[in-house]
Amino acid sequence: MSGPRILIVRTSAMGDIVHALPVLNRLRQSLPDAHIGWVVEQVFAPLLEGHPDLDAVIPIGLRTWRQGPLSRRAWRELRAFFKALNDFSPDTVLDLMGSHKAGLIGACTLADRRLGLAPRDRREPSSAIWLSETAPARGTHAVDHMLSVLEAGQLVPSSDARASFGGRKLHAEPWVQGPEEGDAFALLHPRTAWSSKDYPLESWRQVVRSIKQESGLETWVAWGPGEESTAHKIAQRAGGRVLEQLQTIPQLVALSRAARIVLGGDTGPLHLAHALGTPVVCVMGPTDPERNGPYQAPGSAVVHRLPCSFCYQRLDEAKPCLLNISPERVVDKALELLG
Repeated sequence: MSGPRILIVRTSAMGDIVHALPVLNRLRQSLPDAHIGWVVEQVFAPLLEGHPDLDAVIPIGLRTWRQGPLSRRAWRELRAFFKALNDFSPDTVLDLMGSHKAGLIGACTLADRRLGLAPRDRREPSSAIWLSETAPARGTHAVDHMLSVLEAGQLVPSSDARASFGGRKLHAEPWVQGPEEGDAFALLHPRTAWSSKDYPLESWRQVVRSIKQESGLETWVAWGPGEESTAHKIAQRAGGRVLEQLQTIPQLVALSRAARIVLGGDTGPLHLAHALGTPVVCVMGPTDPERNGPYQAPGSAVVHRLPCSFCYQRLDEAKPCLLNISPERVVDKALELLG
């Protein structure tokens, strides 16, 4: 392939990786001959593997390396990572994270062009030192910020067209246990990465119960490591069902595509469902829906605005911004989207 060699650096988390997909989609549309790679945490690599717009997925094991930095496994994986980086040998790196971690990864490629957001728009402003070119953030949403890097670098023409996640291109695998193929069901992700973003369990119970009463739709409750008891507490008292733990991200892709609607907080699986084109209801508290909510779907977010709203604080429990959102509001929004 004789086109430019472009490396995307967005290692985590799932929601942020999903929000970076429009960059990949725009790159491939504008540069069909480009050789495009993506550096991503090992745990999230299955989300991108097999993607037809990617020529290389380069896994990085930062999480496991931190657990045993002197282990043989860590050194073996580190050598493999740098070999893959060297083999890809990009001309241009797109830092879509705004951190020293991403900046250092880009610098290790020795690429002449390393593009990212301007210091004031970065999560770690001083990390702009690793870049050769910076761009001011355009728009408000995280998706628009990442597209700003692409357009300011003149890799693609500026466009006012609706950004596309290309969700149909994500690889899916059949789930093992759960709803039968062809069933109509709702999918609930009750937990997020921050306790302060978690809608109360009793409120979710009322939502699940009311959706069944109003629409007849059964809700399956999903869970991750350490969350199984939470899923059972919601389902047992609300007439829902608990999923077996999904073994792969492609199984989550398939399940999210099949759902009539997906409910949850500001969490990666919900943003994945939105990227796949499934209706979502996102209950949001400390994070701003205009920046981190379902992209170009403001009506999918349920919020209660307060003077202290969108503080982005990681606290031990939900605060009034979430506690003042009634289950009735969430149910009404779900029924509205279900039509």
